[in-house]
Amino acid sequence: MKAHQTNFSQGSVQKNIMQVMLPMMVAQLLNLLYNIVDRMYIGQMKDVGTQALSGLGLCFPILMFVTAFANLVGSGGAPLCAMERGKGNRQEAERIMCNSFFLLLLLGAGLTIAGLIFHKPLLYLFGASDAIYPYARDYIMIYLCGSIFVMIALGMNPFINSQGFARVGMLTVLLGALANIALDPVFIFVLGWGVRGAAFATILSQFLSAVWVVGFLRGRNAELKLRREEFRLEARRVKKILSLGTAGFVMSCTNSVVQAACNSMLQTFGGDLYIGVMTVVNSIREIAQTPAQAMGDGASPVMSYNYGEGQCRKVKRGIWFMTLLTVIYLAAMWLILFLFPRLFISIFNRDPELVETAVPCLHLYFFGFFMMAFQIAGQSVFKSLGKARQAIFFSLFRKIIIVVPLTFILPHVAGLGVMGVFLAEPISNFIGGAACFITMCATILPELRIDNGRTL
Repeated sequence: MKAHQTNFSQGSVQKNIMQVMLPMMVAQLLNLLYNIVDRMYIGQMKDVGTQALSGLGLCFPILMFVTAFANLVGSGGAPLCAMERGKGNRQEAERIMCNSFFLLLLLGAGLTIAGLIFHKPLLYLFGASDAIYPYARDYIMIYLCGSIFVMIALGMNPFINSQGFARVGMLTVLLGALANIALDPVFIFVLGWGVRGAAFATILSQFLSAVWVVGFLRGRNAELKLRREEFRLEARRVKKILSLGTAGFVMSCTNSVVQAACNSMLQTFGGDLYIGVMTVVNSIREIAQTPAQAMGDGASPVMSYNYGEGQCRKVKRGIWFMTLLTVIYLAAMWLILFLFPRLFISIFNRDPELVETAVPCLHLYFFGFFMMAFQIAGQSVFKSLGKARQAIFFSLFRKIIIVVPLTFILPHVAGLGVMGVFLAEPISNFIGGAACFITMCATILPELRIDNGRTL
C-alpha cells in the first residue's frame, strides 16, 4: 500500500497542520493507552487494586525518564530533518535520522543497565512504603528490560511524521496499543501475573511498534531511509540533535522530578492513599492534555518545514491557528472535568474512599487548565524554529523553578497539607504559561518579517 505523504510546501498551512495533527492526535492518544490501560486493569484487581495502583504510580518517574531520553533524540532530530528537507538537503536529513537511531540504541542499553542496578533506592526515594514497593518492583524490573523498544518506538516515530507520513506514524502506535489492550487482561487476570503481566504486555506491544517503525524507515515508501552504512555517531550532528532535543528532554525529566517530589510529600502528609489519588489525577491529566500536546506537535513539522523554506507568512498563520485550537480545547476539558470528576476517577479505581478523596484534589489540580495551552504553544514554536535555549529555559521555568519548590513549601503553609501539593500545578500553569507565550510573541514574531514569503 502506498503511504500517504503530506506536501508541506503546498496548500494552506491550516490544512497541512490538520493533516498532520489529527493522525498524530490519534497516535498520541493510542500511545497513552500503553500505560493508561495498565492502570485501568491494575486498579480493578480484587482486594489489592488500590495498593497495586499506588505501586505503579511510584514507577512514573522512571517511566518518564525513559520517555525523556526518547524525546531527547526524537524532538531534537525530527525538526532538524524537517528543516533540511525544506531546504532540499535530503542527504543531510537522512544522516541526521541515522545518527539519531544509533544514539537511541546506545542510550536505551545504558538506561536498562542503570535502572536494573538502582531501581530499589530510587523507588524508596520516590515515596515507596514496604506495602507498595513489591508492586512497583515487579512492574519496573520487567519494563526496564524492554526499554530499548520503548526508545525506538517513541524516538523514531517523529521522523516518520517529519516526512509527512502522519498516518503511518499513527499506525505505529495503533499496532502497539491494540496489542497492549488485548494482552493486558490475558497476562494480568487469565495467567494471574498481576502487575508483572501488565509490564510484559507493555514491552511486547512496544516491541511490535519498534519493528514497525524500523521496517517502514528501511522500506521503499520512506523518503528518508535508515541505512546501515550510516549507523555511526558524528559529533557535529549529535551536538545539534542533543542541543535542540534538550527542551523535550528537560520537559520529560522535569515531569519525572515533579512526580517524585509529589509522591514524597504525599507520603509524608497523606500516606499511600494519596499516592493512589495522584496516580489517578495524573492519569486523567495525561488523557486531557495529550490532544493539546498533539496540536503543538502536529504543527511543529509543518512550521519547521515552512521556516526552512523561508515561508514566514505561513509560519505566523500556523502559530495563531495552533494556539487558538489548543486554548479552546483545554478550556472545554476544564469544564468537563469540573462537572464530571467521578466519571473520570472511576475509570481507574472505584474504591469509595479513593473516589471521594480524589474529587476535591482533581478540582484544585485542574483549576485554570486552559493556561497550559500557552505553555504548549510557546514551547512548540521555540522547538519548531530551532530556538533551543528558549525552549529549554521555559521547560525548566515552569516545573523546576515554580512547581517543585511550591510542592515542598505549600503543604507547610496555612495547614494546606496534601492540598498544597495539588495547588502547585495550577499556579505554575498561570505563571509559566503566560511567561512562555508572551516571550515567544515578543521575540519570535518580530523575526518573521515578510518579503514575498521570504525571510528578510
